[in-house]
Amino acid sequence: MFPVNRPRRLRQNDPIRRMVRENVLTANDLIYPLFAVPGSSIAQEVKSMPGVYQLSIDKIVEEAKEVRDLGIPAIILFGIPADKDTDATGAWHDCGIVQKAATAVKEAVPDLVIVADTCLCEYTDHGHCGYLETGDLTGRVLNDPTLELLKKTAVSQAKAGADIIAPSGMMDGFVQAIREGLDEAGFTDTPILSYAAKYSSAYYGPFRDAADSAPQFGDRRTYQMDPANGMEALKEVALDIAEGADMLMVKPALAYMDIIWRVKEMTQLPVAAYNVSGEYSMVKAAALNGWVDEQRVVLETLTGFKRAGADLILTYHAKDAVRWMQS
Repeated sequence: MFPVNRPRRLRQNDPIRRMVRENVLTANDLIYPLFAVPGSSIAQEVKSMPGVYQLSIDKIVEEAKEVRDLGIPAIILFGIPADKDTDATGAWHDCGIVQKAATAVKEAVPDLVIVADTCLCEYTDHGHCGYLETGDLTGRVLNDPTLELLKKTAVSQAKAGADIIAPSGMMDGFVQAIREGLDEAGFTDTPILSYAAKYSSAYYGPFRDAADSAPQFGDRRTYQMDPANGMEALKEVALDIAEGADMLMVKPALAYMDIIWRVKEMTQLPVAAYNVSGEYSMVKAAALNGWVDEQRVVLETLTGFKRAGADLILTYHAKDAVRWMQS
């Protein structure tokens, strides 16, 4: 009589395993991040992120075409401006680097979805995500004045061709402010993908090399979330839903799969997970040293995000992942 149940019956060969597989990763799940810089014919590899580049707009367009040809439906654009100032002018100016990149990509690859990261840290001379109180060296950002900058930035990005606005600064009320700005400007159909649960994480280190956005003093713990908190993430998500968010993001992903799961359980909105720079670079470093099988680790990790409840995954592995899946 023993054993009555034999789960191994459904694992005995690949066709059966594929038939009963609960979660399937596809190209449609992925969003590929790109970093735009001024100039032409520029492809500068980020030292701490092998295989990731700062790209001039002509190179961004080439990458966008490759992404489209691989079947990946979307990119997210980050910008590194030529000049920075206290008003984050490069974030909201019509000739800002993200705006110019969005327009160029939309003209060359109109069927590719463009997500615009809507934040100010890459554009301020102090590296924080908004206005600072005069003389404050702790990194405490003035919330409400910053909302006006975010509103201007979102509208300028939508005008330039961005299909989705993704505010990432974790300001109180930022979704409502941006929704009002977009609607007033006639962009009522432009969705908002809110970085609803964005933690103050050590996993962002390589990104700050890529985007040249490290704070010049202090840190971002006055506005990004404490990694120890879970209920707070659900509160932030609930507020963003009430303010009109169309999609929600959890960032980072790898150490926060419990948060992805809890957010997915509480809402019927699409949930995105950001497989951030530190997560990417750790795998790359281990693979380059021969310590792990990069392909298997990446696909297992991305599938894990799906299993945790992510509908979308922002990842620097996107192109490689699709090629591996196709092969």
